[in-house]
Amino acid sequence: MKPSFHVAIVDDDPRLRKLIAEELTDEGVIPLPCETGLSLLELMESESVDLIFLDLMMPAMDGVACLEEMRQRSIQIPVIVVTALNDEIKRQTVFDLGAADYILKPDLFERLPELLDEHLPGPR
Repeated sequence: MKPSFHVAIVDDDPRLRKLIAEELTDEGVIPLPCETGLSLLELMESESVDLIFLDLMMPAMDGVACLEEMRQRSIQIPVIVVTALNDEIKRQTVFDLGAADYILKPDLFERLPELLDEHLPGPR
């Protein structure tokens, strides 16, 4: 029996959440779409999450604030920041907060299988 991994998609753009969710389903994992960083934190109180794709620019709680809150709560789930910002300062900030990777949105779909293989334990 194959393990079922749960991957959270945190992005305020519903179209992008849907596209990523469809790709994750095709890759054999269960997508957990979240509109905000706050909804991700709430979700993690009741759901098992194995990997997080986190946007940086969101209303209410941006990706950096979400990462800071996760670290304060000692949440050690791998986080891949997915953003349109090609910004070295933001990149360093999220790595300092423990992000596993920093991917530009146009590159996500091409790199998705590789990212899942790298950050999910065992076969999908």
